[in-house]
Amino acid sequence: MAIHTRRSEDGRTLIISIDGRFDFSSHQSFRDAYEHGDQEVSDYVIDMSETTYLDSSALGMLLLLRDYAGGDAGRVRIENCNNDVRRILSISNFEQLFSIK
Repeated sequence: MAIHTRRSEDGRTLIISIDGRFDFSSHQSFRDAYEHGDQEVSDYVIDMSETTYLDSSALGMLLLLRDYAGGDAGRVRIENCNNDVRRILSISNFEQLFSIK
């Protein structure tokens, strides 16, 4: 598991990439990825193109990010999910809480 961050060119979007398993062992790294940003960040993108698995603790971490980003007013997108990850998000009704592409 590895978590990488980068900013968009305008600095307003924080892109968090998750490689491998997204589970409880990622908790601190994931939290550090978005909590140590600055105030200019208004949008968050979770890139799951290299994510192979996620469990219930990962779903909880996504909800914590959503709250951090402003809840219903926050802008958090989840992108590039494989079929297994997308199925888990769909079963959990995360499509009602996040923009998933």
